[in-house]
Order: sequence, then structure tokens, then C-alpha cells
Amino acid sequence: MTAEDTHATEAVRTAARAARAAAPSLAGAADAAIDAAIGAMARGLADAAPAVLAANEADMKAAADAGLAAGVRDRLRLDADRLKAMAAQLEILAGVESAPSSRKIRELPGGLVLTERSRPVGVIGANFEARPNVVVDIASQLVKSRNAGVLRTGSAALRSAIALADEVITPALAAAGLDPAAIELIRVPGQAAAYALVREPKLVPLVILRGSGDSTRALAAEGAAHGVRTLAHADGGGVLYLHPSAERAAAARLISSSLDRLGVCNRLNLLLLDRRVWDSWLPEITAQLAGLGIRASLPPHDHPLGYEWALDSEREATVTVAPAGGPAEAAMIANDETSGLAAGIAAADEGAAAEFLAAYTGTGAFWNATTRLLDGFKLLELPETGINIDAVPGPRGPVTFRDLCLRQFVVTPA
Repeated sequence: MTAEDTHATEAVRTAARAARAAAPSLAGAADAAIDAAIGAMARGLADAAPAVLAANEADMKAAADAGLAAGVRDRLRLDADRLKAMAAQLEILAGVESAPSSRKIRELPGGLVLTERSRPVGVIGANFEARPNVVVDIASQLVKSRNAGVLRTGSAALRSAIALADEVITPALAAAGLDPAAIELIRVPGQAAAYALVREPKLVPLVILRGSGDSTRALAAEGAAHGVRTLAHADGGGVLYLHPSAERAAAARLISSSLDRLGVCNRLNLLLLDRRVWDSWLPEITAQLAGLGIRASLPPHDHPLGYEWALDSEREATVTVAPAGGPAEAAMIANDETSGLAAGIAAADEGAAAEFLAAYTGTGAFWNATTRLLDGFKLLELPETGINIDAVPGPRGPVTFRDLCLRQFVVTPA
């Protein structure tokens, strides 16, 4: 183990032990205290705006000096409008009624009753890309779910993250009478801390992973090797299939609205055009993409159909365009060649839409709607910790505070 690894491991263990000691403060808190803390975070974003924006300005300057890609810098940037949007989401989350923590299942023989309870995990880790807003998103959801947390962000956002932790999150917890150590931030830069976070099953049994595909997959594998469960959001890329019945103007609007941001996972990545209209529609589509500053990658492709352009900092302004033989084939391509995050069909033909929706097995399926809607706040009016695309039982799609709990069966006398 290198000196860097040792330093990172100690930083993670120190933070995790502090969070673990503080976890009962959240688990036993009244709903009013939990919601008061989240509301205080919302107000704190306004009060601490000068300090947060100054820290973010330093992060942005360092990112520009380092030559980080435009998409990375867009995700890193905070401004007054983004802080207001973050605060608005927190206010909404604070107003969401918590689900009952227990429910009666049935009576058992012998005068007993079976109850199902939802319990906090205890301490949840989170490793995410250099996006300062995610610090508050995840911290607030952990608090809402009554879990303590250990957060680690990309090094490019560390100054912003520290300002948010120290000026917004910690004071909000204290003001609500909760232990401010419940949400801990790893302040050690570098990937060593990310790997250290997924090697502590006794302290941090569950870690939320977000970020680029390769690094997130590697962290998930490392966690599995050490007995840490992960909710990993490694891959993305939205798919849109244009059926011959689609209204051309409506299809054009879908294309534009799916490309409003290029560095996000649910943007348009693969555009499938029905073979019957390939020759007649393709010129107009490529012209539209060019007008949006987007390069169309046309057949024959020198990359996989599902190649995720959002993760390619040098070529993120690209959309793969390919033919499909009909709704079923388009859905099969989306199933087999992409991550399974989200796919949609543009069609006026209800039968064609039904065929596509029945065949597509991914996380989010859309008819005449953009895949950009696969987002916790846009779908559920709740911030998300990430989007889980696992094809096994468990939370799938946008993961919110409601998913961050354990089921417990309790048998008592009736």
C-alpha cells in the first residue's frame, strides 16, 4: 500500500466512524427535525452563496487551467440560478411526507402478528463525479432517509464541495438538533479515496457510485471483492427511434429537446431511423443535427452502436445514426447494443408504439417524449442519488430516499 493509499484509507475510516457514531441521531429523529434540516439547507444555500460561489470560481479556474473539457466544466459550474434551483428542490423534498416506517402484514397462528418495518441502512457512502450540486442532492436524501453518509466527489469539485459541506450542510443539521457529523465529506483528492470507500463493509456497507463508465465499473468490482454492496450508475445514453408515422415537426422537437445538454447520461446518444424513410428523411435529420452543432456518426460505424458520446470529452457533440427495420428491431437494438438506460419511439401509429414499448426492456421507455425525462426530479419530483439500470430485483431507475432502506420482519404478540 502506498503512502497515498494509506492516507486515503485513514481519511475514509475516520469519516465513516464519525458518521456511524452520528447515525442514531438521524434514525431516531422526528419527521419535523428531518424536514427542518433539509429546509435549513435550502436557506443556507442563499446565506452561504458568496462563499460557495467563490469556492466554485476557484474550481472553475483550476479546471480551465487544466484543460478540462467543456462538458466537465458545465457540470462543475455553479451560479446564482443553479443555487436557486438547488434550493427549490430541497424545499420540495422537505415537504414530501415520509412513508410509514411499519405496516402490519398479517396475523400468525398462536396469537402473533407479523409487521414489516423499514429501517435505515446506517451509513451509506457515495462517490460521484465533479458536480457540486450532487453534494447537496445526496446529502439531503440521506438525511431524509435517516441514513448517515460519507461523500466523495471528483477532485475538480473539492473546493465547492467543502464549502457546501461546511457552510450549508453541517450548520443545517446542527440547527435542526441533529448530529452535524452525520454527513461527512472526504477531503482527500485523488482516486485512492474512491477505492478506499468501497473497501469498508463493516463501516460503509452500501456505496452509491456515479460517474464515467470505466471508473464506476472498476469501483463496483472492487466493492464486490470486499463485500460492499453498490448502487452503480456507470453507463447511459438515450435512444430515439423514428417511425414512418412520426410527425416530422414533432420528431425534430424531440431531437432538439434531447440534446439540450451533452454531458448528461439521458441525452440522445443513438438515433434509429426506420429503413423505409432512411433515404428521404436522413438529409433533413443530419442538417438539423449540424444546425445544433452536432456531428452525425453514420454507417459504416467505426465504434459500437451504443458508444456513449457523453463520456468522450473530445467528441461529445456527436450522435450515432443508424437504420432499424421496425419497432421490434429498434427495441432489440436498444436492448442489445446500449446500456438499457432509456429509449423512446416517435410515432403517430399507436400499434407501432405499443410494439416498441412491449419489446424494450430497459429502465425507461418513452413514446413521443424525450429520454431526458428519465430523471428523479422530472419524473418523481424528487432529487435522485443516481439512476440504477440493473436487470435484477432492487431499486431501478431514479434512486430516491425511499429506496435507501432495509426491510425487517418483526413478529410480536397480537
